[in-house]
Amino acid sequence: MKVSENWLRQWVNPALSAEQIGEQLTMAGLELDDLTKVARDFSGVVVGQVLSVEPHPDADKLRVTRVDVGQHSSEPLQIVCGAPNVAVGIKAPVALIGAKLPPAAGDNKPFNIKKGKLRGVESHGMLCGASEIDLPDEVDGLLILPEDAPIGMDVREYLDLDNHVLDIAITPNRGDCFSVRGIARELAALNGLAFALPFTPTTPTPTDDTKPAVTVTTDACPRYWAQVVSGLDATRPSPVWIKQALNAAGVRPRNLLVDVTNYVLLELGQPLHAFDADKIRGDIVVRLANAGETFTLLNEQTITLQGDELLIADDDGAIALAGIMGGQRTAVTDSTTRVVIESAFFDPLAIAGRARRFGLHTDASQRYERGVDFDLPKLALDRAVILLAQFGDGVVGQTTLVERAHALPTRAVVHLTVSEITRLLGEAIAPDTALAILQRLGFDVKLLSSDEAAQIVATPPSYRYDISLPEDLIEEIARIYGYNRLANQLPKFAANFADTSAQRWLHDLKHSLTQQGYFEAVSFSFSDAKIEALFDDPNGQTAAPLALANPISADLAVMRRTLLSSLLPCVQYNLNRQQTRVRLFETGLRFVGADIATLAQVNSLALVAVGNVYSEQPDGNRAMDFYDLKHDVESVLSQQQLSCGAIGYQRSAQAFLHPGQSADIVWHTADANSSDNARTIGWLGQLHPQIAKALDLPTTWVAQLDMNLLAELYHVPNTIAPLSKFPQVRRDVALVVDRDVAVQDMLGEIRRLGGELLQASWLFDVYTGDQLPADKRSLAFGLVWQDPAATLSDDVVNAAMQRITDGLGARFGAVLR
Repeated sequence: MKVSENWLRQWVNPALSAEQIGEQLTMAGLELDDLTKVARDFSGVVVGQVLSVEPHPDADKLRVTRVDVGQHSSEPLQIVCGAPNVAVGIKAPVALIGAKLPPAAGDNKPFNIKKGKLRGVESHGMLCGASEIDLPDEVDGLLILPEDAPIGMDVREYLDLDNHVLDIAITPNRGDCFSVRGIARELAALNGLAFALPFTPTTPTPTDDTKPAVTVTTDACPRYWAQVVSGLDATRPSPVWIKQALNAAGVRPRNLLVDVTNYVLLELGQPLHAFDADKIRGDIVVRLANAGETFTLLNEQTITLQGDELLIADDDGAIALAGIMGGQRTAVTDSTTRVVIESAFFDPLAIAGRARRFGLHTDASQRYERGVDFDLPKLALDRAVILLAQFGDGVVGQTTLVERAHALPTRAVVHLTVSEITRLLGEAIAPDTALAILQRLGFDVKLLSSDEAAQIVATPPSYRYDISLPEDLIEEIARIYGYNRLANQLPKFAANFADTSAQRWLHDLKHSLTQQGYFEAVSFSFSDAKIEALFDDPNGQTAAPLALANPISADLAVMRRTLLSSLLPCVQYNLNRQQTRVRLFETGLRFVGADIATLAQVNSLALVAVGNVYSEQPDGNRAMDFYDLKHDVESVLSQQQLSCGAIGYQRSAQAFLHPGQSADIVWHTADANSSDNARTIGWLGQLHPQIAKALDLPTTWVAQLDMNLLAELYHVPNTIAPLSKFPQVRRDVALVVDRDVAVQDMLGEIRRLGGELLQASWLFDVYTGDQLPADKRSLAFGLVWQDPAATLSDDVVNAAMQRITDGLGARFGAVLR
C-alpha cells in the first residue's frame, strides 16, 4: 500500500524523518518496500499566469504568450508555447531561465532551460505540462493549476512535490493496516502518541426526504448503509489536496464523485460504491447469486455466477458483485446527478476467493477478504457524504440501515498470564507496560491478580481479525515494545543493566521538557569568543572565558561560560530556515574561570525559547511571555518544594537579562525563607534586547539552572503526616504596605511567624485605589491553622496572628487596613 507521508502526518506526527518512520514500521512488521518522493528533483519552476496569447508569426501550432511570474521578473515573460490548451488567464507551471527539469526517459542528465528562439521569436522560459515536472499527464497540454494558486510560488512547494511516498507491504493478517488510519494507528502506538481522527466525525443533516429502500436476505451482509446524494455535477474536479493524496497513493484522479470514494477508501479503509440512483429499478436487494446468472461488470467483462457469490441487485437483476466491483448498468457517468452511496460490512468468507475466480483484483476485494472493521461503515459514509456536499454542492438524503446484529462478528476475550510473556520473549516486561501497549493498540484490557499468577484479560478491537490466542497478544506486545529492545541473554550469564537513580531522574527531567514542546540540543563545549563577550559583566565581576590553545576553528575558540552561547546560534540557524517557533534545551558542562587553576566545571541545564506559545493554533495564540517561561522552568523543579514555598524568586542582577523581566530562582533550605539559608538554583528571563539585537534575534526567553542543585532538590525526602481529625481555623488579614514590597517575602515571613500549626497561607486580593496613597497597596492574605492533636483555641490563633502582624509591621512597615 502506498501512503503519502504528509497525509500520514495529518493523523499522527512523530518527531521522525520519513526514513525513520519506514524503519520503525518495518521493525513492527509492516515492511517498507520503497520510499520515494512524489516527484523527482527539479528546480526553478514557479506558478505563472498567462496574460496574453498571440499567434506565432511563422508557425501555425505555436503561440506567443506573455506570462506573469510574480517577483521573479519585473516584467511579464515572453514565452513561446505549443500546448493546445494555453489560454489567457490560466495558471500553469513556468520553468524560468536556469531551471533544471527532470531528465527525459533514458537520460541521466537534467534538462536545463535556457533563453532561446523558436522560429525566430525569443522565448524566456517554458510553460510546463505535468510530465515536465514528473507528474502523470491528465490532459494533452499544460498542467492547469487552480485559480487561487499564488503567482510566483515555487511549484514544488505549492504541489507538495517534496512529500515522500511510503510503499508498505501489508501482510494478509493485517487488513486493519490497509488505510492511512491503520498505519497512523500503528505509528501512534509505536511512539506513544495520542491517536485521534484529524477531522471531526459529523453526521450530515439530511435536506432531502429521499431514502433508499434496501432489503438484505443473507447473513453474509450483517450491516448495510445507503444514502442518496443528489444535485451533483459528476464532472467537477476534486480539491487539490484530494488529488495530491490520490496521486501519491498511485490512484489517478478522475472527478469529485470517484475521487471521494477512493479517498475515503484509502483514508479509512472502508470500501464504498456509488450507484447512479436514476438507473436503479425498484428496491436495492442484497442476496446470493443464482447459479448460471450472468452479470456485466464495470470493466465490461460479463461473468457467469455459480450461486455462492454475494450480489447487490434491483428488480432487473444484479447491479454489483458485492465487495468486489460494481456493474456497468448502474455505473455513474458524466451526466450523473443523483447517486446512492453504499457503505457496508460483508463477511470476509463471502468475499474471499470470488475475485480470483473471475480474474479480478480490486482495492475493495483486497480489503474485504482480509476483514474490514464492522464498526467503520457509518463513519466512512458520513465522511464521503460530507465531502460531496461540501465540494460538490450535493443535497443530502436520508440514510438507510439494514442490520443483522446476530451475524456481526464478535471478539473473543483472550487470557494471557504475565509469566508466559517472559517465557516466550526471554525478557520480563512489566504488566503495566504490556497493558499500556495493548491499550494503545485499541484493546480493552485489564489485569487480574491471583495467588497463582497475574493475568491479562484482553478483548480485541473490532478491526483486529487476527487476535484469538495468547501468543497473538505476546506478538503485539513484543513488536510495539521493540524486538531490538529485547535483551540478548547468554547462557549462565546474568547482568544488571538497570538505570541508576540519577539516570532515571535525568530522563524524567528531559521528558518533562519535551512534554513542554522543547527539543534537546547536543553541542560542543567550545564557543565563539564574540558571543561569549555578550555575556560579560560590565562591572567586571565575571572572569573571562578560558581560551583554547589550539582551537578547531575561529568560532570555537573558547570554553563556554554559559550554555546559552551554544544554544543561541542554534536558534539563529532555525530562524534562518523559517522556523519561527523554537524551543531548545541542553544539559552539559559550562566552564567558569580564565585559567586551568581556577577553572570550575558546572553541570547545568539551559533553556531557550522564541516565538508563540503554541505551534499551530488559529485562535488564541500569542507571543510567549515571562510567565510561560516560568511555567516551563517549574516543570523540572520539585513540585513538593514548590507547593510548600521552599522555592522562590527574586529580581535578577544578571547584566545580560532584561532588568524588568528576569528573576533568580532561590531555594530556601531552612524553615522560614531565611536569606541565610537561601541557595540560588539559577535564573530565568528575557534575553537583554541589546544582545538579542546584536544576534539578530526576536524576543528571546532564556533560563539556566545548576543541575547539581536540581538533583539535590529532587532527592529531598517527602514528609508524610496523618490527616488531622480536628477542624481548621481560617483568618484573613489585609495589610497596607509600600508598593515595592515583594509578596513572596511577606509570605515567607508569614510562614516563619505563623508557627508549625500554620498549614497554608496565600494571597487572595490586591487593592490599589483612591483610598490609599499612590505609593501604597493593600494585600489580603488567607491563613489556615490546624492542630493534629487537638482543637485549636482562639487564644492560640490570636497569639499567632499578633506575631504575624507585629513581625510584618517591623520588617515591612505593614499596617492593618
